[in-house]
Amino acid sequence: MIQNTFNEEFIKKDKSHQQKRTKLTIMCMVYKDDGSFLVENRVKKDWPGLTFPGGHVEDDEYITDAVVREMKEETGLTVSNIEPRGYIEWNNFGDDVRHLAMLFKTKSFEGQVKSSKEGEIFFIKEADIEKYPLSNDFLKIYELLK
Repeated sequence: MIQNTFNEEFIKKDKSHQQKRTKLTIMCMVYKDDGSFLVENRVKKDWPGLTFPGGHVEDDEYITDAVVREMKEETGLTVSNIEPRGYIEWNNFGDDVRHLAMLFKTKSFEGQVKSSKEGEIFFIKEADIEKYPLSNDFLKIYELLK
């Protein structure tokens, strides 16, 4: 007879086999032919500093629809022709959640830039990045979006 070496008490204590909940988010870099690109100088404590506009994908929402919605909400711009550029993930925020951000870029947009309660929205050139505090992994994300 083969016996299971795992007992119930061990299984109750060991959480390593459990999958973390995943929060799916998007970020989008809107850019112009002159080399400038849109950023947000975020003031919220959970993600302060220079970042790219974006946000959470709602349940049952297509990712590309989330890009259009979040960009409109955070920047006032209506974006189109969005190009996927990759992803970045974080597992180290201590909240038992895997954060997965899908990255996009576009130079197709309409409307007037407006800031939101989350921070000031403006176009910047690469040479001016060092003048601002940067959010977590901003330079890594920027390299993926270029």
